[in-house]
Amino acid sequence: MSSGARPAPGTGGGWSRRRFVGVLAGAAAITTVPAPAAPRPDEPAARAPLPRTPPAGPPASASAPAPASPAPSPDAGPRPLLLGTYTSGDGSGRGIGVATYDTASGAITGRGVVTGVDDPSFLAVHPDGRTLYAVDERARGAVTAVRLPGNEVLGSRSTGGSGPCHVSVHPSGRWLLSANYASGSVAVHPLDASGAPGERTALVTHSSPAPGPGQQGPHAHQFVTTPDGGHLLAVDLGTDTVYTYRLDETRGTLTEVSRARTRPGAGPRHLTFHPGGRYAYLANETDNSVTVCGYDPATGRLTVGEPQSTGTGGGTSYPAEILVTSNGSYAFLANRGDNSLTRYAIEADGARLRLLDTVPVGGDFPRHIAFSPDGRLLFAANQRSGTVTVFAVDRDSGELRRTGEPFASPVAVCALPL
Repeated sequence: MSSGARPAPGTGGGWSRRRFVGVLAGAAAITTVPAPAAPRPDEPAARAPLPRTPPAGPPASASAPAPASPAPSPDAGPRPLLLGTYTSGDGSGRGIGVATYDTASGAITGRGVVTGVDDPSFLAVHPDGRTLYAVDERARGAVTAVRLPGNEVLGSRSTGGSGPCHVSVHPSGRWLLSANYASGSVAVHPLDASGAPGERTALVTHSSPAPGPGQQGPHAHQFVTTPDGGHLLAVDLGTDTVYTYRLDETRGTLTEVSRARTRPGAGPRHLTFHPGGRYAYLANETDNSVTVCGYDPATGRLTVGEPQSTGTGGGTSYPAEILVTSNGSYAFLANRGDNSLTRYAIEADGARLRLLDTVPVGGDFPRHIAFSPDGRLLFAANQRSGTVTVFAVDRDSGELRRTGEPFASPVAVCALPL
């Protein structure tokens, strides 16, 4: 790796590929997958409170499609926006950014910072909207809970691994799921009535298969619940594998039930589902591709389809995050190297992606993208430019339109609109 790479957060100089990629990365295509077996300014004030606008239904996780309803009306007033960052290194943030956005114009207004959380690079919210969770992406990884809307830090728990980069909440609201990138493991914590995490109940390290080409070990990058609620999926970039687990909802333990392999060196990073629940779309960071996967709710098994183009040309563009509109018609992929969003039309009830075009993101290195709860806006957190860009989404045509100038936010790596 180049000597220009930044040290990993909290390691005192150890190397982090995630930081390395974030700092240094400077014709229609159709793929069909067989259907699975049936039915088988940074700191105006510390911890400024969020506006007390109630959530419009259960907020979506950062990896889920925008919900179809209920949706706030354009005149519903400002809504909360929370921003993840790194707090270590030159030019980094001071904690979780607190802002609001206008639901009609998309304009963002800074409201302060939640301090006391180290390297909160990924955020998720509890289904009841009252608790925010952040990873502490450090060598001794942790997850931290923050009470909303007052921004009170409830406490942290060790994830049992290094460099946690993803967190999600089980739909029951009783379990917190996290992925440790550097150590290649996934963890489960119970959540009490206040939303605070308890002691870890499960920790599984991906010890096999062997790391893919160019990888030194497993790198768990995402840990989420399937739409039917029956299984958990762990996407591991280092082993080119998506692991399916069953969660014991009484004890919080994990049992592996299947594995889905991508082609060697694909580097799967992030997965999201079609609203129909039978197909998922996998963004592959290393080989610059996406794949359509069939999902069988009965077994939890994924069937990985053939890789297809991101529309960004030769070389790698480090695909980061993929989203699907709640009507299941379009998908959007963030390309960090190309600084663009790829638009796909979704066809055949979710079984096929058709590449439409790429749209400039208006920032440098879009690490994370997310829909507003009503699906009208798309937010892109641009890590290297330290900005958040906002697009209006035409749900009928899939067209994206920039809504204004980017909002400045130091090392913006996650945007969570509520």
